[in-house]
Order: sequence, then structure tokens, then C-alpha cells
Amino acid sequence: MKPTDTPRSLRPSIPTRVLTIAVLVIVLAVPPPRPGQRRLTRGTTMIHFGTGGWRAVIGDEFTRAHVRLLTQGLANRILAEDTAEQGVVIGYDRRFLSDTAAWWAVEVLVGNGIQVTLIDRPSPTPTTMWTVRRLKAAYGMAVTASHNPALYNGIKIFLPGGRDADLEFTDELAASLGLLTDADVRSVEPHEARSCELVTIQRSINWYLDAIIDKLDTETIRHAHMHIVLDPMFGVSETSLQTILLTARCQVDVIHDRHDPLFGGRMPSPTEGTVTTLRNAVVESGADLGIATDGDADRLGIIDDTGAYLTPNQVLVLLYDYLLTRKGWTGPAVRNMSTTHLLDRVAAAHGQVCYEVPVGFKWISAKMAETGAVIGGESSGGLTVRGHIPGKDGVYAGSLLVEAVAASGKKLSELYADIVARYGELVMVEGAYGFTSERRAELEERIFCAHDLPAFAHDVERVSWDDGCKVYFTGGGWVTIRFSGTEPLLRVFAEMPTGDEARSIAAVVASHYGLNA
Repeated sequence: MKPTDTPRSLRPSIPTRVLTIAVLVIVLAVPPPRPGQRRLTRGTTMIHFGTGGWRAVIGDEFTRAHVRLLTQGLANRILAEDTAEQGVVIGYDRRFLSDTAAWWAVEVLVGNGIQVTLIDRPSPTPTTMWTVRRLKAAYGMAVTASHNPALYNGIKIFLPGGRDADLEFTDELAASLGLLTDADVRSVEPHEARSCELVTIQRSINWYLDAIIDKLDTETIRHAHMHIVLDPMFGVSETSLQTILLTARCQVDVIHDRHDPLFGGRMPSPTEGTVTTLRNAVVESGADLGIATDGDADRLGIIDDTGAYLTPNQVLVLLYDYLLTRKGWTGPAVRNMSTTHLLDRVAAAHGQVCYEVPVGFKWISAKMAETGAVIGGESSGGLTVRGHIPGKDGVYAGSLLVEAVAASGKKLSELYADIVARYGELVMVEGAYGFTSERRAELEERIFCAHDLPAFAHDVERVSWDDGCKVYFTGGGWVTIRFSGTEPLLRVFAEMPTGDEARSIAAVVASHYGLNA
């Protein structure tokens, strides 16, 4: 091999080269700022936090300068709190630039004299949260855009104990970033960071895996001889879920496991429309169930033994009932405003309550801590259980579902049929609508300022404006209208006793505001 040749194993993969070209195209195509448009100039920043951290298009807003600026803002807070020795845990997923961006953050933290523990391998975001709690670190950072399209990346920030950064924290951090410039960033050179004694490299995730295995009834799973198909969606859950399930003696098949920063050309989000291959694999192999996780493994989607897609709402209800009925746990549940009210029925049947909070898992984890709730979750696929990390974890949720099926002695399809027989059925539909900046302003004014609501065929009991808009109908059922905190979309959720009723309610909303999918 010539000295100038690059070993094949070190050459970028074809998907990586394609994405690199795409990012360069985006960078070159970004027009000069329009009057009033925010750019990284003195005293301004385009870093904005949504319900799931900061996410932006790679090469446009997700840049080295912005990552360094955000990290400096966090470093300033750590220094003011005198928690530099407690340090920061950093993790990253398989997205384009995730590993590189993690080191950009390390360089800045080290430049500020702050201890860093870097999980230097692609790993689930819940692993970072778990490590923050295990090490009693001051903060955590995960470089990921979770379920967003491949052209996005971002950073999630975690507070002490491993919980999601709350609104007060992100608002304060965002405000402080507006006062910083490139000149305010203190950092060291890459080679200095990689050899600095302030940096601890952690490549093992066994603490996290062992914590989940210890919580599971592995003996029951072993004797159920279960066959599971995993779909990490080209993300980071394969090693974790496979290790846990193989430890419990399951037969495990894996699809979509290679490193592909384009995620196979699909959204790395385990929705009904993205798990067709998993469905086929479960049916063709006669597996007991299929588990799909999103890009950073904090969300999950499930295929049952018949090939049917179980919604996150159904999984949440099933697991809550399992913990109360078969495991003997007691306590309330927590859900966000766009998650099934069937959870309320399960709680009431066991003498418990179900608390409703705004969208954003930080609200769920905070309410769980306040009330000692058994479970908390959201219709987008994230849930957690008391005693685990205070944030969503698709790896643990998927493993616990396997235990629930094994303990029941039934098929997953039969198990959920029992839920419907005991608690009835509610059907949810969702619509997601894009918009221009001008259209967004119009919708904000019309819906959230003028409170211009459609004329519904059902009697309205009350309307809440606490987080977007939620209309509660007399006798049950509801509809929510709100802007997404992670994507440029207006989301409409409707839940009614039948699918036809839910679709009718959603259609009335879409027609009233002239929304097009």
C-alpha cells in the first residue's frame, strides 16, 4: 500500500460520503441573513431549546461554533456553581458528526478546567443519563437529534441525577448564550484534550446494562423461550438490547444494525409507517414480538406476534397494568397532555390517579419525583418506570415488555386484548402539518391569541391553554393543537372511543385552519 493510501477500513462509508456532500450543499446554499434574521454575530445566537434539547440542521445551525458556544455557556454556569470537580458526562450516538461534536465539547470544558467523563462509543442517550446519576456529576450532555431526520443533530442537557434540563434552566442558558461571542470561548487544542488528566474515557456501558438486568425477572423470561426481533433503526440500541435479552436466554434476530448516518433513508423514529420491515420479519420468523427504537434509543415501537403495531399509548397502558396487577406495585401514573386517557382508567381501577403535565419529558420526570408515580410516558414513545433513570428509556421499556409477556404466559396480542376487555378502548389519531414562517405567525395569532376554535359536533366541557390548546369533550374524548418543540410542525392529536370519531375530530381541526399534511 502506498504511503498516501487510506486503508479501506478507515475510509468513510458511502452513506457517510453522501451525507457529507449533502451537508456541504446545505452550507453553500444557506443564503445571507435577511434583515432581522439571527446569525452567530456578536451578542446573538441561533441556539434555541425545544422540549427535547437543542436540534438543528448540520452545517446550518449545528456547527462547531455553536457547539463550542453552548458548551461555554454551560461551563460558565458550572464555574459559577463551583461544581467543576463533579464534572460533566458526555455521550453521543451514531449521527453524522456526533462523535466529533462530543470532542468539541470536551475541548471547551477542559479549557475551563472542568472534569469530563466521555462515553467514547456510540451509546443510548439513557446511558448518559444513567452515568450522570451514577457518578453524581453536575451535568450531562448527549450529542443527538434523537428521532429527527438525518440532516439534523443536536445536544440534550441533563441536570444532576440524570434528569432532563427543565424549562427554567434552558431559558436561562439560552439567554446567557446571547451575551457570548466566539472570543469568549475558552478551549484547548484537540491533542491536549485527548491527553488531559481532566478527561476520563469510559468505553464500558455495563453499569447501565447490569442495572436493567437486575430490575428484570430474568428467571421468568428464561423459561418462556421467547423469540425477539430487534430493529435499532441504524441507531445505538443493538448492543444494549441484545445483551440484555441474550442474558435472559431469548432468541434474538437483528435487522438494520449497520452504521448508516442516513438511517436507511427513513426517519429514525419507530412509528407505524417506518417499521414495515420489522413487521415482516416478526411474521415471517414467527417471533413473539418485535422491538424498534429511535436513533438514540430513548423511544420505542412494538410489533406484536400477529404483525400488528402497538402504539406507545398501548405499551404504556400495558406496562402500567402489569406493574400494578402482577408485580404488586402501587402508585399513580403521569402522562403528558397528548397521551391516552386510558391510562387514567387503569389508575382509577386500582384506586390511583393519573397526572397530566405539559409536553416534554422533563415535566413527566418532575411530576414522577413529586408524586412517587409508578410510570410516566408520552404518546411519542418515551416512558420510564420508578426506580430507573428520571427520563425516557426505550431499552428498559422494551426489556420490561418482554418480561410482561413472558410472565403472562400469553401472546402479546392476547395480553393487550385483555386490557381492552377490562378497561375499554380509546383510539388516538395524529396529524402533523408543516408551515412557512408567515403561516406560523398566522396560526399562532388565530389559535393561541384569538382563541378561534372550530365548531365541534361534540359538547365541549372545557378548554385548556396551558400548553398549546386542549379541548376536553363532555363524556370523554379530547383534541390537542400545539406546535412541536422538536420539529417545525403543528401537531393535532385526537382521542375518542372509536377511530372514526377521532378522525372526524381531527379533520374538523384541519379543515377549520386550512391545514395540509
